[in-house]
Amino acid sequence: MKHVDGNRIGFVLLSNSACPLPSTRIAVLNLFPYLKAAGYDPQIVFDPLSASETPDVSGLAERVAEQGFGLIYFQKVHGPSVLAEMRALRAMGIPTVYGVCDRIDDEIVSIADATVTVTEFLRQQHAAELHDRIHVVHDGIEHPEIQCLHRDEAGPSARLRAVLVTSSTLEAVPALGRVPRHVDLTVVGRYPENPTLKESIRGHLKRALNQPGLVRTGFQTRAWHPQRVYSDLLEADIGIIPVDTGFNPLPGRKISYWEVKSENRLTLKMALGLPVIASPVPAYLDIIQQGINGYIARSRAEWLDAIDALRDPGHRREVGAAARSSVLERFSMEAQARKLISVLESVSVEAALSD
Repeated sequence: MKHVDGNRIGFVLLSNSACPLPSTRIAVLNLFPYLKAAGYDPQIVFDPLSASETPDVSGLAERVAEQGFGLIYFQKVHGPSVLAEMRALRAMGIPTVYGVCDRIDDEIVSIADATVTVTEFLRQQHAAELHDRIHVVHDGIEHPEIQCLHRDEAGPSARLRAVLVTSSTLEAVPALGRVPRHVDLTVVGRYPENPTLKESIRGHLKRALNQPGLVRTGFQTRAWHPQRVYSDLLEADIGIIPVDTGFNPLPGRKISYWEVKSENRLTLKMALGLPVIASPVPAYLDIIQQGINGYIARSRAEWLDAIDALRDPGHRREVGAAARSSVLERFSMEAQARKLISVLESVSVEAALSD
């Protein structure tokens, strides 16, 4: 093994760096400039052609040891190959950090020198004896410079423009159900960029069937695009994050997938100054102050009450301003980079003391 450079960090990515998934971009690539400014040398040591949570990383330990890396960060990947290489790295004295956002894996946490999760709730779901090995580094806000401008239109006839950003293809709105008649909802998701006439008709019919009693289809759809999504958000009066809170447990667990979601969709909208109504995702609960910087809605009645409250443009401005000020620093890229650097420093120090 060559001389180990403690500041040289190798990153094993979940998705390809040229076309990264949002989690790779936000949790890893966006933090590289801050790591470099702190004196670290971050380099990608595994860059998959396509995203995979269970890649074959055979030979990784031997290769990074030869190249003198002082620490290896595994972004969300797991499985037999990953576990084998982490164990090999430990045997070589090269510490590892495991970054995860939506799963609970006590085995990999026990092998890694440190684990980084995106929420405190996810940290608490691991075995109690592992909590000291797990650190919270949130998803950082990517564009703090972008801010909403609020309309002054008010009154019983004023229509409210709402936006819902999702990674899926919704045909009905969870939690809220039927869209109120005075709300124009745009759902930005995994829809065709330029849908054919047949696709458009099929989508309208599906949404109409899911919105019984309405003449209109309930909402319009837009294809998600990493840059254009901000334009979609800025055109809205409010943001909504309705979540299906039905029991859909993680393997071997008593909690559901929706409960381990990160704050990213919420803080992105709040940072824009957009008033948000959201389902009670655990990570949201210590961010939203009810009626002050946003709303949590647990029933359709609460959704309708929050929507009615936000029809007042003055209230929208107050809630939006409070939302923005409450998340800009707490969830900034700089703040998250400081947290990650603190984890890296502590792992490096412990590795040096154990030599």
